[in-house]
Amino acid sequence: MSISSGIAIYFVLWWVVLFAVLPFGVRSQHEDGEGAPGTDPGAPVMAAMGRKLLWTTIVSAIVFTIGATLYLAGYFNVEWLSKLLGVPI
Repeated sequence: MSISSGIAIYFVLWWVVLFAVLPFGVRSQHEDGEGAPGTDPGAPVMAAMGRKLLWTTIVSAIVFTIGATLYLAGYFNVEWLSKLLGVPI
């Protein structure tokens, strides 16, 4: 795996993990009963984006490290993927 491929894979993985992490811990204005006039009741009270970005980076780094290690060990390759999907090479 080249460095540019690794960076591209990590970038895509980071965004996927971010979208998975975003809903955790979000409370809407309607749930808390504190709604600012003129805002949507479903708007979050406090999104805590800094914490979510940190968790996204940590989780995606762990998943990427596991995947890259398995790839470099020879477990993730075209032959394995073709067997898994049942497609001949």
